Order: sequence, then C-alpha cells, then structure tokens
Amino acid sequence: MGPEDVRALALMLPQVIEGAHRGNADFRVGGRIFATLWTEEARAVFKLTPEHQAVLVEAEPDLFAPVPGAWGRRGWTNLDLPDADEEILRGALLGAWRATAPPALVAAYDPA
Repeated sequence: MGPEDVRALALMLPQVIEGAHRGNADFRVGGRIFATLWTEEARAVFKLTPEHQAVLVEAEPDLFAPVPGAWGRRGWTNLDLPDADEEILRGALLGAWRATAPPALVAAYDPA
C-alpha cells in the first residue's frame, strides 16, 4: 500500500476531511486528527485505543509499532505502508476513525 491508498480509503469514511499537521497530511473527523500520513517515510500513524493498539502490535509486529513516548502510550501507532495490504490498512483506519469520531456519528455508521 502507498500514500495514495491511505488518502483514498480515509476520505471514504463519513465526514472525514484532509488537513495538514507539521508538514504532513492528516485526516480529521469532528475536527480531531485520527491519522497522519508520512509520505517520505512510507508510513501512516493512527490514533487507536491502547487496547486496539496492543492487539495489532501483537498480531502484526512487523507492521505495527507504538509511536515512541507518551503519544504511543495513548494509542498512537505506526504502520509501515509498503508491507501492509488493503485489509490491514482499512482496519487500522476504521479503528482510528471509530476511536475519534463523535459517538453519534459512529452509531449512525455502525448501527447495533
């Protein structure tokens, strides 16, 4: 997967807009960043719950790694894009979107 795949899949999610954060593209829902794209490093960073982060890092340690320091302890997680497939990327984007989007929007997207 590559940067354009991240962009295309992120912008398919409800009410997502693209912005910029410290010179990198970011994706926001409800005004809050849920993913950033580091094009030159071929990686994406997702705001997951710490629990979701732990599951992904354990399941795919060659793809996912916590961001170093306090941000990583809050669930921010790196994904190396060249080795990721579409299913992995979609799952990380959706998990980050769900962790960040307003609850009413998540409920409308994922009716029980």
